[in-house]
Amino acid sequence: MNMRPNSSAFFASPRLRVKPSRRAFLSDIGMGFAGVALGAMLAKDNFARGEEFASKPEPKAKNVIWIFLVGGMSHMESFDPKPALNEHAGKTIEQSPYKAVLDSPYLKRNLKEFVPGQHKVQPTIYPLQVGYGKRGQSGIAMSDWFPHLGRHVDDLAIVRSMWTTDNDHGAQLQFHTGRHAIEGPFPTVGSWAHWGLGSLNDNLPSYCVLGTPLADCCGGMQGHGANYLGPEHAGIQLSTDPATALPFAMPSKEVFREEQFGEFGLLNQLNQIAAVEYPDDPAVRARIRSYELAFHMQRAVPEVVDIAAETAAGQKLYGLDQNETRTFGQQCLVARRLVERGVRFVQLFHGSNGGAGAWDAHSNLKAGHSALCKQVDQPIAGLLADLKQRGLLDETLVVIGTEFGRTPGAESSNGRDHHPYGFSVALAGGGIKGGIAHGATDELGFHAVENRHYVTDIHATTFHLLGLDPRNMEIPGRKRLDQDFGTPIREIVA
Repeated sequence: MNMRPNSSAFFASPRLRVKPSRRAFLSDIGMGFAGVALGAMLAKDNFARGEEFASKPEPKAKNVIWIFLVGGMSHMESFDPKPALNEHAGKTIEQSPYKAVLDSPYLKRNLKEFVPGQHKVQPTIYPLQVGYGKRGQSGIAMSDWFPHLGRHVDDLAIVRSMWTTDNDHGAQLQFHTGRHAIEGPFPTVGSWAHWGLGSLNDNLPSYCVLGTPLADCCGGMQGHGANYLGPEHAGIQLSTDPATALPFAMPSKEVFREEQFGEFGLLNQLNQIAAVEYPDDPAVRARIRSYELAFHMQRAVPEVVDIAAETAAGQKLYGLDQNETRTFGQQCLVARRLVERGVRFVQLFHGSNGGAGAWDAHSNLKAGHSALCKQVDQPIAGLLADLKQRGLLDETLVVIGTEFGRTPGAESSNGRDHHPYGFSVALAGGGIKGGIAHGATDELGFHAVENRHYVTDIHATTFHLLGLDPRNMEIPGRKRLDQDFGTPIREIVA
């Protein structure tokens, strides 16, 4: 059965047609998901009060697609090739002309160890494991492992001077919250965007998560959580399988549409009773509307992840015709479908493996990175091309990040260790000035030395492009550190 009640019928439903058990009632309607819907309605009713945090410039972006490569992608074999690594391969850093990097003040000042002890420098210089070349009219050097994305380099702003303070994979959580893992979880960049701006769509969550989130070792659900902002502002994990699109909020297969319709009708009646007692309470009014929204979301989400209606050419653009690129390509395609329908913030995880992440290249970097780059290269390039041809790239900010880079020196003879002192992030669309390589690391890729940016500068740039002033984004009783706010990277803003 597939009943399609209209809104007026939903609110007027006089009685239940069935009598479910209390446990079935709570599980089948998806109470947690109704809370998500409530959060969206509260935002609509100005409980988020995004206008209070608006900056003077008009917003340049409406949506964000935030791609995170879990484990620490090598900046030198991706967006920041360093020919000096080939020239001095096999030497120690002290034997090379660049031994001064070991005396840099950044080496001691930046790092706040997750585990006590010194960061392993890995002194023997390891050569580049892939070729590179200048791409596009801008002539920006990129790895040969990104042939498809390289064709879009004139739409990219590559920030080559990122740094962070966690040498372990707590840096994954730090990249999303701005705080070191030992300080505890804090709201993520996506939750702040949701809190500040609310929803653009009454049928879908405003903050969606695709792919497998961070493992428990590295932040877990807090990697898309809202912490003290409240769970209504956390990211909602979606599956790209229409049958299980809302893993935690779909009714069981045994529940008929009419049955669930009646359950929501009873909830509405109970809320209406509360509304009589508290007629001026906007939260009650929003809660009443939220259950209808939750009901609609259970239909809208499976539709948006169902890519069957996409053309064969469109699916091929994302690499869905190849085994290596199909999974992530489908997630990128669903991300486009989500922002097309007004979802504010879409967070994609690639490389989650139940531990530190597939990009964690302590050994076999060449084999590992070549396979991983192939998995994401065409899908991300296809996403940029698709957004552009649909006129959506101008209003959609795409961020491609990872928690840190890899050491210039070798580990386990054919890998690279964690490296928080310098790494790269790429951005496109949504008010970004393309064809730019901003900032720089030194000749070995060791330290960010020019236009250095802590991870919250990426957050601040994102908020600025969305029309938010991060320095006004505080709630009573929760004082944020100056570093939490970050500073927009004006040089890459169009």
